[in-house]
Amino acid sequence: MFDAIAGEYDLMNRVMTMGQDQRWRRFVVSRISMPGEGRLLDLATGTGDIAALLKKEYPRAYVTGGDFSQNMLQFAQKRFADTSIDWQACDANQLPFADNTFEGVTFGYLLRNVDNVPQVLTEIHRVLKPGGTIVSLDTTPPAKNVLYPFITAYLRYGIPILGRMIASDEAAYSYLTGSTMDFYKADDLATAFTDAGFNNVEFKKFMCGTIAVHWGVK
Repeated sequence: MFDAIAGEYDLMNRVMTMGQDQRWRRFVVSRISMPGEGRLLDLATGTGDIAALLKKEYPRAYVTGGDFSQNMLQFAQKRFADTSIDWQACDANQLPFADNTFEGVTFGYLLRNVDNVPQVLTEIHRVLKPGGTIVSLDTTPPAKNVLYPFITAYLRYGIPILGRMIASDEAAYSYLTGSTMDFYKADDLATAFTDAGFNNVEFKKFMCGTIAVHWGVK
């Protein structure tokens, strides 16, 4: 599915989020705390936005952008051809890296798209160095308040229509809506981080409570 929508992925993100997605990615990078040198991993890197922001913030760091989708990686390589980033195809369930490799691991919209969140978090914990930071950007189900009917209508009908118009793939963006509504609530995802061994777990919500950035420390 992600291979199929790679070409329109960036435009869809900008339109769906009304241009806010880049602000959230910058916030992800701001949660990383490390000296100027070291190794950073951006999983589910997609077309490379967070990886490129990491490299810009930490130009002396060795940055790896990993994704399961080969087409996404190809677009990332083209977009940031002049940036020194190591692009790698990899599976978050079984990462091809040694224990205690990275000072920081980031990812955007990874956990909503895996079968076993605890397993993936355990793998990320394994490859992080002690003191390393994990930062996650993902959707979260909206709270049932006065905005709930409007938000759910946009998720169920608005986004799939945009997917059909822009990406010619309504089914992929209907999946996005379903995976958002069925995903962990922000509090529950924070608990999953703690259960995987992370300390000082915190999160911040954006976009009427439908986006959450979580972070913690090994």
